[in-house]
This record gives sequence, structure tokens and C-alpha cells, in this order.
Amino acid sequence: MIIQQAFTGNNRLLKGGLHCHTTRSDGKGSPREVMLMHKEHGYDFLAITDHRRYNYENYAPETGITIIPGMEMDRGLDGMGDYGMCYHAVSIGPLKENGNGFDHDQVFDTGTVKDQYEFQKVLDFLHANNNLTIYCHPDWSRTPARSYENMKGNFAMEIWNSGCVIENDMDTNAWGWDELLVAGKRIYGVATDDGHKMDQHCVGWVMVNSENDVWSILKALESGRFYSSTGPEIRLFAIDGDEAVIETSPVREAVFINGTRPNRFVRAENGLITSARVKLQDKTKYIRATVVDEFGRRAWTNPIFID
Repeated sequence: MIIQQAFTGNNRLLKGGLHCHTTRSDGKGSPREVMLMHKEHGYDFLAITDHRRYNYENYAPETGITIIPGMEMDRGLDGMGDYGMCYHAVSIGPLKENGNGFDHDQVFDTGTVKDQYEFQKVLDFLHANNNLTIYCHPDWSRTPARSYENMKGNFAMEIWNSGCVIENDMDTNAWGWDELLVAGKRIYGVATDDGHKMDQHCVGWVMVNSENDVWSILKALESGRFYSSTGPEIRLFAIDGDEAVIETSPVREAVFINGTRPNRFVRAENGLITSARVKLQDKTKYIRATVVDEFGRRAWTNPIFID
């Protein structure tokens, strides 16, 4: 059996938020208010990623929430007039003593780029300062996969963004992810909130197989030891012989996706299901799964890559 890395070992999976805003930029809640809300919703870690303003500080240490250092960086796409096309990337990194090149409250300029290759210079700068990057809300940014598919170094892309879902009905379900995966890009998918208004927080999250410290969480994220959710729990995702299998909290359906063949569904005939399996299709390079519960909430595995 080949088990996706999120479901190996004995760690309790940590619930975490990777993209949120506060009054340090254009969010409606103070950092403390935002942290207290995440504590109420059972979060173990949180990255406060205000626009172009780096953060290390824990604004509510009594919560026990681990703060992942970070910010959100952006560039507009030059020449697009009023269309609003842009590139955004969440940047998260280790503590200063572990090699992070940025300072707390360091502020960065915005600007424009002509294409993904010019934005690559921004990503290279972030990576050179020992930060990981997540490509943000491709649908909201009006960027088809062909306009970001050659970016290098993003360990993940957003497959759900609560703020965009709530305000714009965009970035709802892994838009564009499979285009990159089919092309051989090994990139993981994250559910985030990008919360600005308070009702946009604590809607989408990641569950990470890690010890609860900054360095361990970053390494687990980088290596894909997590899944994403807006509600359902995933307890196992694996290849068992010539089948893909998933075990979950009660859901109404499981969808198995490999990008080169039509999706395969397992739906509950009566009530709900807690497991599903399908036979692997020929010439499959990867397999991933999405589950949907009775309230329409989703959870996503990361892929198992088949070499």
C-alpha cells in the first residue's frame, strides 16, 4: 500500500491557516481578534499574511497558536488596463534564527510585471530569503494556467480561497491545479481563507502531519504532508494494489481525479459513506481525491504521484 504522506506515522494532524489579513493591512479585525477567532475554531497554527508587511509576532500568546512568519506579495500585470489581472503569492518562512532573511514589520513595494517570467524575479527574491511561496487565487486574479504554469518554486497553489468564494464565487474547487499536474508539475494544493472580513476567517484550512513548531510545519508543508478542508475529515488516502482508496468522516460522495481521464465518482446510494475505492486507470501519472459532505463542504487530498 502506498499511503499519501499526510496519513503516515502517529502525529496528530495540526489545523492551520496559511493566508489571512488583519488591520495591519486591509483586514477588518485586529491581529489579536483574528487570532482569538482562530483559537475558538480549534486552530493549532496561523500565518498572518498582510499585504507586503512581514509578521513574526504572536498577538495572543495565551491561545497557544503557533505563528508562522509571513506576508502576501503582489504585482499587477502591466498593460491590462482596468481588467485587474495580477499575480499574488503568500510568502511564509522560518524564524529569524533559522535563516529567514526578512525582519518583522519589514514593508515591501508593490508594482507591475509584464508576465510570469518577470514575476519569477519576485519569487526568486522570496525563495532566496528562505521563504516558501503559495500561488494565490488564480481565478480571482484572472490568470489562466498558461499564464503561471512556468513559475518555479511555488510549493503549493490555492485550490480554495474563502474570501474569493464568499465575495465572487471564484477559486472554489482546484481550478487549474490539474493542468499543472498533468504537465508534470509537482505542486500541492491548499485551502485558505484570505480572510479580510471576519466572516471570511476559519472557513478553509490545512491539516498537517507535523510536530507543532514553525520549522517542522514548514517542512511538512513543503513535502506535501497535509490535506485541505472546508469541513470533512480525511483519514486515509492510499493506493492499495491497483485501486485508490479513501477513508473519511461521513460524506455523500468521493471523486477520484487523475487529470488525463474523466473523473470517477463514488456516491452514497442511501445516506452517507465513510470509505470509497476505485480501480486505477491506465497511464495515470497521479491520483488525488475530493470528498463532499451532506452540506456541500469539500476536502481535498494532495496527489499520490505514480512514477
